[in-house]
Amino acid sequence: MTSWTRRAWMSAAGALAGSAAARALAQAGGRFPQRPITMWVPWTAGGATDITLRLLADLATKYLGQRVVVENRGGAGGTLVMPILQQAEPDGYTIAQIPQPVLRAPFTQKVLWDPIRDVTPIIQISGVTFGVLVPASSKFQSLDDLFAFAKAHPGELSIATNGVGTTPHLVLEELFTARGLRYIHVPYKGTTELTIALDGRQVMAGVNSSGFAPFVDSGSLRLLVTFAAKRSPRWPQVPTLRDLGYNIVAQSPFGLGGPRGLPAPIVATLHDAFRQAMFEPQFIHEIAKYDQDVDYLGPAEYGKWMREQYAKERVAAERMGLLRGGN
Repeated sequence: MTSWTRRAWMSAAGALAGSAAARALAQAGGRFPQRPITMWVPWTAGGATDITLRLLADLATKYLGQRVVVENRGGAGGTLVMPILQQAEPDGYTIAQIPQPVLRAPFTQKVLWDPIRDVTPIIQISGVTFGVLVPASSKFQSLDDLFAFAKAHPGELSIATNGVGTTPHLVLEELFTARGLRYIHVPYKGTTELTIALDGRQVMAGVNSSGFAPFVDSGSLRLLVTFAAKRSPRWPQVPTLRDLGYNIVAQSPFGLGGPRGLPAPIVATLHDAFRQAMFEPQFIHEIAKYDQDVDYLGPAEYGKWMREQYAKERVAAERMGLLRGGN
């Protein structure tokens, strides 16, 4: 495709998106929403993110005057919402959770979407950190124990994550490859499947988001280290990677986005409803179960953060040798 053709195609696409947005706004007639809204969650049902977002959807319903229906599409490291948003009408009736891997995937694999071009930011809600876990009966007591086993038994250590190219996967690659160590990567579609596999000793260790909290508190899983900037008040005895001398902090803020070209009045309506919902005591209490806090950003600030993070993900992919050719 020539540069002129590409510019013409982008101009036509922008015009179509603009006309679709205008139609959506006209159809809304100042009374958006007039029917239920579908919110897509890119993880399997039953995990911490799914549970908390379902509660948020229920709470937002009373402010919107229409139901917010949650649908799941797990797999591909949380990026399967992007084709949905790319194909959806910009009318406000299709929105999605935007997890961190959406901003990384274009640099590590071939995709047909762009997280900046194809998403209208609505609101940032919260964020998760991650930790390395083992079954409570495991002989592994520290991160060094995992390294020692991997060195003594090359290629035998099995570690689960929530998907290829996710933040836990990249951190594992950085930790193990820097030491010339190999492990078996076992990707799952989400927290629920991963935790069940780990609890059932189908894998030897796992790296998961803070949805693991109830399992650590109940004593079925043991937390070896977290990727947060500082120790959690909930588990003050558990070190961070920084405490162990690794200059790695891996946290994953997330929010909600809509299709490209979502009209500003519709964005404002959705933002206002979800902002009220996320500050409800019930929601704050629920995410606290998973060692999370409300981390609010409005549409403009959230969009700015997404653009900045997108640029950082490219640098990180290049530094780790994961940058796909052509980017």
